[in-house]
Amino acid sequence: LKQGKTDNWINRCVLIGGKAAPGYYMAKQIIKLINRVAVVINQDEDIGDKLKVAFIPNYRVSSMEVIAPAADISEQISTAGKEASGTGNMKFMMNGALTIGTYDGANIEIMQAVGEENFFLFGLKADEVQALRSNYRPWEYVAHDTDLRAVLDLIQSGHFNDCTPGEFEPVLASMLKSSDPWMTLADFRSYVEAQEHVATAWHDQDHWTKMSILNTANSGFFSTDRTMLEYNRDIWKLTPSK
Repeated sequence: LKQGKTDNWINRCVLIGGKAAPGYYMAKQIIKLINRVAVVINQDEDIGDKLKVAFIPNYRVSSMEVIAPAADISEQISTAGKEASGTGNMKFMMNGALTIGTYDGANIEIMQAVGEENFFLFGLKADEVQALRSNYRPWEYVAHDTDLRAVLDLIQSGHFNDCTPGEFEPVLASMLKSSDPWMTLADFRSYVEAQEHVATAWHDQDHWTKMSILNTANSGFFSTDRTMLEYNRDIWKLTPSK
């Protein structure tokens, strides 16, 4: 937006929810970074209402009851193989939100239920993550992607923390380690391209509405009745009581 690249732009309000355990230092730093980025973006007159960012503190079920019905896109970005997605993606789906996500956890079942053409898939798959892990070189992604380099340089420059120099160095360092368990930078370019597909799809509101309806219509697979029956069949092996 600051560079005037607005040809395919759609106005967005980005909500990020979460919480950190008392001793989880890195999670707290990430939450602080999100809030600092939000302050800079939300106060920028050039950006105005084209983009807003908000972190939802103490994310919980009562928050989800308000967020899910209002959301247009559900971002489920856990690294494939980590299965970090919970039931939130199912609640978004049931309420008609489309999913942009990795091939991970319940995202896979959602995509199978609605069809790949109604899902915005990005990132490495679990077997690709495993194959890359022993040879992961995050600095190579930075060297070959000017957008990624610009993002990291902006954070490192102190643009979001001019009063506390170096505050977010640990976050940057964690992403640039070859031992980064999330291999964050490997999925960056694929994520950006998937978001371009989201923007293009949004411009065709009739088609977007059709995809939204199909998401709601196919959410019945995630019924607790079906889940309980399968758990009982495969794990508990109890005799049902009528």
